Amino acid sequence: MKLKTLVHGLVMAGLAIPGIALATNGYFSHGYGMKAKGMGGAATATTSDTFGGANNPASMVWVGDRLDIGVDVFMPKRSASRQGSTGFGGAYDGTSESASNIFLVPEFGYNKLINPNLSFGVTVYGNGGMNTDYSPGLNGGAGAQAFAPSCQGAPANILFGCGRLGVDLMQLIIAPTASFKINANHSIGVSPLIGYQRFKVDGLQAYDETLGFAGGGTFTSSQGNVTNRGYDDAFGWGVRLGWMGKFSDTVTVGAAYSSKIRMGEFKKYKGLFAEGGDFDIPENYNIGVAVKVTPQATVALDIQQINYAGVKSIANGVSNSLLSMMTGAYPATPNRLGDSNGSGFKWRNQTVYKLGAEYEYSKNLTMRAGYNYGKSPVRGDTIDDVTFNILAPGVVEQHVTLGATWALSNKSDLTVSYMHAFSNSVTGPSVTALLGVGGTETLKMKQDALGIAYSIRY
Repeated sequence: MKLKTLVHGLVMAGLAIPGIALATNGYFSHGYGMKAKGMGGAATATTSDTFGGANNPASMVWVGDRLDIGVDVFMPKRSASRQGSTGFGGAYDGTSESASNIFLVPEFGYNKLINPNLSFGVTVYGNGGMNTDYSPGLNGGAGAQAFAPSCQGAPANILFGCGRLGVDLMQLIIAPTASFKINANHSIGVSPLIGYQRFKVDGLQAYDETLGFAGGGTFTSSQGNVTNRGYDDAFGWGVRLGWMGKFSDTVTVGAAYSSKIRMGEFKKYKGLFAEGGDFDIPENYNIGVAVKVTPQATVALDIQQINYAGVKSIANGVSNSLLSMMTGAYPATPNRLGDSNGSGFKWRNQTVYKLGAEYEYSKNLTMRAGYNYGKSPVRGDTIDDVTFNILAPGVVEQHVTLGATWALSNKSDLTVSYMHAFSNSVTGPSVTALLGVGGTETLKMKQDALGIAYSIRY
């Protein structure tokens, strides 16, 4: 209990700014550190700030004594719609836009050289998150309440629950980092990862009802622990390892690996997420190269792999729990919400490409630009793809970025970055076809972000 209290105290600084919500590369950020964000997220082979705990722990020993602190204003626009449903004259059709559109995302990094070959530091960052807030969005009245009779006439939302529909998932990671030069040109690093996440969801009453399909029972293995339970939190642990090599004065290569961060269960939502409320942070790894093409210009390329498919509550098919209930297959086939094979978001693994350029215009001004692409982990190929992702439509794919750093003195500077994620939509068949509703559903999203950070070398 004392350890949990200590960790909780460490994350309170990050939680002082509520509402962290990221959904750029899936639900990971497109970059970590304001300089990386200006370069499309490319940072595995660069040594410009103290965010090695999020990018590549081996970079920190090259950074020197430094502190970075910043905040991003993240502005996503999300909408969801259903069209072509059957029954009650299109009562199940509707469109809704998320009302939550502005979030503050803090970042912090510190590094100290113990000797020329060894450094210790810490990176604190928002790993990812999802946040939506939809007003009731169905066309129908009484007919739309068929799946959640306990609503007693309250307006139905697009997932057939009562009133407003939305999810709030925030993930914060503290990464103490040790970095060591194994010789003049190569370094290694390790970052134990202390994870904290907070979650709530409202408006899923239809999945907590007692229903009359074959076999009876409910969609969930833990009735009363699906929706509208307020915030719950969980802690977890993982590790990130990194290597960096300077192969010449102009070419640097880096690689990093992050294990799955195994989080504690959300007890209040053990009837929603697979494996009794489990929501681990996925394994991911990245490689990168930075090339100094002129004395003033550097080009960097990263490739990152995010293995969403390794977390059941993210990767399981949405239809799992619906089919289990309708056929009366449980408990022989434990597929209800909250069971080991209960419904998830059907996210695929994602490969992300990050390309950035940096140009030192003068000793006081450095400019950056970048491009980031990752195919959406949400597809529209099957009935498992779209419906649950109304809660978290992380479907953007292409991002462009700009950034700049101004030297305020010989020891401090100010960095700004801007990101625009182009509008993207995914349309696919509704899983509600299994319940006689059907039609198609469309998720749409675009984003902007504007950040500023202050750095000091000492």
